[in-house]
Amino acid sequence: MVDRKTLHEKLEKLKRIIKSYESVLVAFSGGVDSTFLLKVSFDVLGEKAIGVFSSSVLSPQREKEDAAKLAKDIGARLIVIERDVFSNEDFMKNDRLRCYYCKKDLIKRLKVLKEELNLNEIVEGSNIDDLQDFRPGRKALEEEGIKSPLFEAGLTKEEIRYLSKEFGLSTYQKPSAACLVTRIPYGDEITLEKLQMIEKAEDFLVQKGFSQVRVRHHGSTARIEVARDEISRFFDLKLIDEVSNALKALGFKYVTLDLSGYRTGSMN
Repeated sequence: MVDRKTLHEKLEKLKRIIKSYESVLVAFSGGVDSTFLLKVSFDVLGEKAIGVFSSSVLSPQREKEDAAKLAKDIGARLIVIERDVFSNEDFMKNDRLRCYYCKKDLIKRLKVLKEELNLNEIVEGSNIDDLQDFRPGRKALEEEGIKSPLFEAGLTKEEIRYLSKEFGLSTYQKPSAACLVTRIPYGDEITLEKLQMIEKAEDFLVQKGFSQVRVRHHGSTARIEVARDEISRFFDLKLIDEVSNALKALGFKYVTLDLSGYRTGSMN
């Protein structure tokens, strides 16, 4: 249950924090947190708050399209940078620090862009709840001096969704997202083919009306995770056949459903 008085105090604290930066480059994915952060930053700083979307094979095309639309709705300028993640040798080892290496590489690009735009700070959308999961990328943020104003203001995911709804942001109910490589087990080779299989499989399930979807890539096997309240939809044999045939057409030999349902960090 959200306490409105406490929430108002946190929102005012967030605004004060952002105002103290004077100008910001907002790492923007189009998710719940970064959309809220870009909205508040733009409200406080106007044109001195600029969003940046990192485009690569790790992000589904639909997220890039969503991000562009959301930034336009907010009124903020959005810059899209293209990244070749396959050139990052440390990341391609695919060990438990892959997110750290990826984030460090991204931050280098963002710092160059920040200087070109003559902005004071780079900000990103981590919140208090993010401490509950294994997130090595957080270490990279801290090492590079990247600001996390939502975290500093003490905001939780639930509170950010609540405020997003109040602000009229369409993302207030948007499911959590993560880069496609999180569907590949640590130690397995990262390839363009695998990432494309995962993206197309998840796109198919989204088109079928599933809201929270992950397709984990285990060699020849696709392990589907959906929200627990959506698992019962697979009691429909027609849907089972459609999903099985579609994913096998993408290259999977076996298609399975994880009966535990979607949960953050299940590959950790």
